[in-house]
Amino acid sequence: MDRYDIKREYRELYTCSAEEFTEVHVPEFAYLAVDGKGDPNSSQEYADAVAALYSAAYTAKFTSKKVLGRDFVVGPLEGLWWSEDMTAFHARDKSSWSWRMLIVQPPWVTDEMMTDAVAAAADRSAAKRKPLPSLPRVHPFRMTEGRCLQILHIGPYDEEGPTLERLHAQVMPALGLGFAGEHHEIYLGDPRRSAPERLRTVLRQPVTEVRE
Repeated sequence: MDRYDIKREYRELYTCSAEEFTEVHVPEFAYLAVDGKGDPNSSQEYADAVAALYSAAYTAKFTSKKVLGRDFVVGPLEGLWWSEDMTAFHARDKSSWSWRMLIVQPPWVTDEMMTDAVAAAADRSAAKRKPLPSLPRVHPFRMTEGRCLQILHIGPYDEEGPTLERLHAQVMPALGLGFAGEHHEIYLGDPRRSAPERLRTVLRQPVTEVRE
């Protein structure tokens, strides 16, 4: 059985330059999502949310394989991040950040299948007496980002600031572009298995032309 892999099907969205920003067009994708706020490094809410998200994502995968005979690679963890003050990203003031963590789903996984996966994951965690308190907050989410600029960041997450400042203060103004969505990060590296200096993260920003 061939396994669908979003990173292979849309290679241009998950492989990009680490030197210069490149432009991509991102179509609609369906995601399992969970929302929250606060510093991901110290927030128990964030840790619980990510654990619940992965539980639902793997349940959707196993159900798809068993019921539909269609297997897929669970996509990488992704996150939308925003703040009332965008300079908070440059300063890495994480306590003021809001977030929506995501795991993309293949095109045949419907919103109903995602909702059922969340319910099945909750039943399984209850049966095993391993509660996942954030599971009720996991939900289907669809997003079309359209025109975006992105770059590959290699290294610790806390060193993204200068790259984002260059994007916001230099690259986008020079191209006559403004913000058209939340800051988007795609985590290609696993911080549990990779040294901080080897982590790879796609930094993506939806953009639109600014009318004068």
